[in-house]
Amino acid sequence: MTVRNHGIASSRSKSRKAHFSAPSSQRRVLMSAPLSTELRQEKNVRSIPIRVGDYVTITRGSQKGREGKVTSAYRLKFVIHIEKVSRDKTNGQSVPIPIAPSKVVITKLHMDKDREDILARIAKGRETVQNKKSA
Repeated sequence: MTVRNHGIASSRSKSRKAHFSAPSSQRRVLMSAPLSTELRQEKNVRSIPIRVGDYVTITRGSQKGREGKVTSAYRLKFVIHIEKVSRDKTNGQSVPIPIAPSKVVITKLHMDKDREDILARIAKGRETVQNKKSA
């Protein structure tokens, strides 16, 4: 097997160390979620880093099928919390159930100027790749 990128280690221990000691800026990218089919066709983007305010549908696990708004993106633990996806403790207190971002689909994006710029940049890159393939 040939090494393609010398900046990325193929060693399991080094890869795990890089993942779990990643700074918040890298964790943001690692915490990306796929877009729904409609959004994917509309925006020409496959996945995007998840953020507070996005609406998602859970696609895997015991909470599969539940929908809601992202209330927090807990980068330290690589999880998100979703509105109304919680359980009650024995003392009656409600705690959010942590969900991995890869196990949800974004159904509605929380848009602002920066997010629009990011989507435009990703879509432009995808178009150039598609044009190269067809040419």
